[in-house]
Amino acid sequence: MMQEVLQHIERAERFVLTSHARPDGDAIGSILACSQVLRKMGKRAEVVLRDGVPHIYRRLPFADRVLQSAQVPDGCDTAIILECDSLQRTALAGLDGRFLINIDHHLSGQPFADINWIDPNACATAEMIFRLAREVGVPISAEIATCLYTAVVTDTGSFGYVGTTESTFGLAQELVRAGADPVRIAQQVYFSNPTSKMRLLGAALSTLHREGNLTWMYVTRRDMERCGAIDEDCEGLANWALGIEGVEVAAFFREMADRKNWRVSLRSKGSANVANVAEHFGGGGHACASGCGVEGPLSVASERVVAKLRIEMAALAVPAPPPVSSSIQ
Repeated sequence: MMQEVLQHIERAERFVLTSHARPDGDAIGSILACSQVLRKMGKRAEVVLRDGVPHIYRRLPFADRVLQSAQVPDGCDTAIILECDSLQRTALAGLDGRFLINIDHHLSGQPFADINWIDPNACATAEMIFRLAREVGVPISAEIATCLYTAVVTDTGSFGYVGTTESTFGLAQELVRAGADPVRIAQQVYFSNPTSKMRLLGAALSTLHREGNLTWMYVTRRDMERCGAIDEDCEGLANWALGIEGVEVAAFFREMADRKNWRVSLRSKGSANVANVAEHFGGGGHACASGCGVEGPLSVASERVVAKLRIEMAALAVPAPPPVSSSIQ
């Protein structure tokens, strides 16, 4: 499939690149690196994201060239959609009617495009972009390496998720040799959070529920307003609940702007496949990191998700926690 992707890239001239709404590290790093690879090939490449570049990734090379918009600009004959399982998840208008290339590494990836290069064996979509650059002979510059390393380190949970292998570290080594600075990247990703996010973390932790090896917590729109937080401040908060000794699975519920639905982030240490649970609710992702949306109120949304998590954990011989606490309202 990579050869099909390359054949079309060779024929086309103008590209628009995008990913899913609320982009994460792999989406941002991969899309920035891919756009630069195309430019090095003499192509015109424009990056458009519905929600723009999150705060912690704005210092990445080429991030200042990203257009935040709900509409794809005219003039681009091919759209490359990275790390995304459908056109709907881009939240962009104007993609219909263009030649579509889908590049994804999720097991839940869907063949919705004209060309679909989906490789679940890749540790991140960034690995696929690295291979693409090597195939066409584009040198991995320090800037490209920085984008790709950021994508790899975030999508593997700092090399802590199931699926991290010797080849993952081999890729990281190649990127560091090409000029990626692992210390600077780690500081930017993990130690550059806005104050609003830390305040929101406190609000979330105050709601923490633990039942055996399962935890969950939530934030409401009122919490976010009180903390001066925005949606991207919610990214990564689920990991704090997963960090408790003896906990195998964590869920984080975020109330959406309509105050009727909840966005759910699911995390696992590897004993349970939370992607199965996310897919049940129309979402997807990795075995250890997935997400979905669920209708409220919170008491109903949490009970539905936790019940499904309990089934998944039981199927994998993970001891099931007691029933859902009735303290969430």
